[in-house]
Parts: sequence; structure tokens; C-alpha cells
Amino acid sequence: MAQAQAGQLMQLALPGKPHLTYCTNIHEGETWAEIEANLARYLPEVKRRVSPDAPMGVGLRVSGKAAPVLAAQDRLDALLEFLAAYDLYIFTINAFPYGPFHGTPVKERVYEPDWRSAERLAFTDQCADILAALLPDGQSGSISTVPGAFRAKIESSEDVSRIAEAMIHHASYLHAIAERTGKTIVLALEPEPCCLLETTDEAVAFFEAHLFSDRGVERMSRLSGLAVDDARAALRRHLGLCFDVCHAAVEFEDLDASLAQIAAAGIQVAKIQLSSALCVPEAGSRTESLLAPFDDGIYLHQTVQASNGTLTRHIDLPQAFAAARRSPAAGEWRVHCHVPVFADSFGEIGSTQGALRHLLGLCRERPISPHLEVETYTWSVLPEGLRHGDLAGDIAREVQWVRSQLRA
Repeated sequence: MAQAQAGQLMQLALPGKPHLTYCTNIHEGETWAEIEANLARYLPEVKRRVSPDAPMGVGLRVSGKAAPVLAAQDRLDALLEFLAAYDLYIFTINAFPYGPFHGTPVKERVYEPDWRSAERLAFTDQCADILAALLPDGQSGSISTVPGAFRAKIESSEDVSRIAEAMIHHASYLHAIAERTGKTIVLALEPEPCCLLETTDEAVAFFEAHLFSDRGVERMSRLSGLAVDDARAALRRHLGLCFDVCHAAVEFEDLDASLAQIAAAGIQVAKIQLSSALCVPEAGSRTESLLAPFDDGIYLHQTVQASNGTLTRHIDLPQAFAAARRSPAAGEWRVHCHVPVFADSFGEIGSTQGALRHLLGLCRERPISPHLEVETYTWSVLPEGLRHGDLAGDIAREVQWVRSQLRA
């Protein structure tokens, strides 16, 4: 199989030499044929604009429908040939949205099937097999995934235990892949508002109480056949976090404190998703009319309001609007809507770009994560005035803006 080799890859001249890419979940398509067609349509042009003289990394989105098709050896060979022809390589997979992600209301269904189900585990195992076949020799890979489940679906502590058990099963599977291929892949749980793992505090608590606990280590030891100390090390090697900057900003997190907390817990940040949220610094009578054009009916726009030191959370914009009509309150609103990272405002609405700029500044100073991925998937549903009609150009502009902030 044609495959990029270590030493031929574009790694940024920063501490830790991270890889930079954009997530192809921006492109529509659920079947492998649809996904493959969009890769062929957009990737060569984005590379021409972003990295004409060096290899460019790719963040591949794989759906539940596409995974079993791509897993076939002839499809993997065809993809590797395409990547080699255009000097591209894949180092990370987005396995978060299993089902349709564009053109139909997604909302909370984006988390289904969640980690309570055998279907989610089997899908993620297959994505790991795919990534192992595509990953350049000598490089680590990451798979971003649902942070357990949508919080409203969790009915008992048994649900949480089932989620942890499935993730440990997957860690054992990743260990077996590493033993067989020499390639290390990390499952990166992505905290998100209104999910089981919503904040950094909750994510760290889940790792400590379930995944990295003595019981979790014992379970990993039994599944993998490793001695206890080796099982503990394997769990930390194959389970980590995907730190989405938009999500953390919506939760009003202090990024320095969050990253320090993650590091102190010995949890790796396997991937950072570079993203910005909407922001209304001071809510008022016009807040609903300003934000209504972003209420696209497709995605869930979790909204968090900060007022007098208190955070009030709403599952979606309509609920936030209804609450404000009943009881108007001042304060800042932040909305889970991935908006172009190169913009700090959209008319009278701001963005949390400042948080992203701060994190990129930290990446200039020290290694934080080996994988950096721009994730703005909302171009097709943004208000008309924000769409430029040149998707490859918009993607390239985002990646170029990130590189300018990284000075790399």
C-alpha cells in the first residue's frame, strides 16, 4: 500500500511538532462514495492553497454507513493511492457523528448510538482498524468521539458503568492494534455542553472514578492479558481527551486552569479542535433577534448565560429565548455554534475567538497536543451574509489564520 512515511510529513515548527488539519465533517455525505467524492473535490484545492510545497494532514470524518465499506482492503488501497497522489496523509478520525450530519435535523441524535450501546463500540473499533491502515508509520493517531452520552439519556449509575466498560473494551482493542501494527491510537473523548462529560471537571472526575480507577485497571488487565501496572499504563496511553475550544468557551472555562487540571490528572489531550462559539457580551431586548438567524434547526445550539457569577444552561436556543422572555436577565450569552475562526464578530454579535487565540498562544510556548484540527462544520447553515460560496477558500482561510496565530 502507498503510504506517507515519517519524516515526509508536515509538522509545525512548534514545541512538540504538532500536526495541523481541518475536519472533513464540514463536507456533506454519509455513504463512502459521497465522502470519497467530496475528498476528491476539496482536498487537492485546499492543499494547493494551504500547503502547496509540503504534505498536508487530513482529519477524516467516517460515518456509521461508510465505515464498513471503507474497511475493505480495496477501498483502503484506493484511498491511500489518492492521498499519495496529492501528498496528503490522515492522522485523525472524527467518529463522533455516527449518522446523518448535514441537511436534516441532527440535534441530540448526533450522540446516538452512544457509548451504552454495542453499536457505538463496534463502530469505533472499526474506525480504529481504518486509522491503523491509513496512519503513516511512526505517527500516533487519534479518534474523537461522543463524551459518553447526551446527559438527559443517562438514567442511572449503571448507565455510566456501561459507558466506562465499553471504553475500556475499546482501549483493549487499541492495545491489540498497537501490538499487531506498532501504531498507537488514542480514543479522545470530547466534552460538550449538556452531555455526560460537559466540563473539564466532569471529564477529569470520570477518568479518575471509572477509566483510570483500580477497578478500570483490573478490567483492562483481564481484557488485554497485561499485568496490572502495564494495564494502567495502557489505559493512559490509549484513552484521552479531545479538547474542543468552542465547547470550553461556551462553559466559560479558564483554559489555563482546565489544561493544568487535565495535566495534573495524567490525562493526555490527544486532539484539540480549534473552534469558536457565538457570544453576546451583554444580553438585552435584542438578543433573540440577533441570534435567531443562527437557529438553523439542524444542530443543537446549547446556550450558557453568565450573570452575577452564576451559569444558567439551556439545551438549545429556543429554550434560551423562551426563558429570557419569561424572565429577562442581564449577563453574557455564549452559544454552541461553530463559527468561522478567523472572525471575532458577526455584526453586533461577538465570538469567543479570544479564547482560541489564547490557546494558540499556549501552543507556541509548550507542547499541549500532537493533533490540532480546525472544526467549523456549519458553513452550509450560517446566515446568508456569512457564506462566501467558495468552501475550499473558506477552509483555507481558516487554516491560514490558525497558522498565522501559531507563527508556524
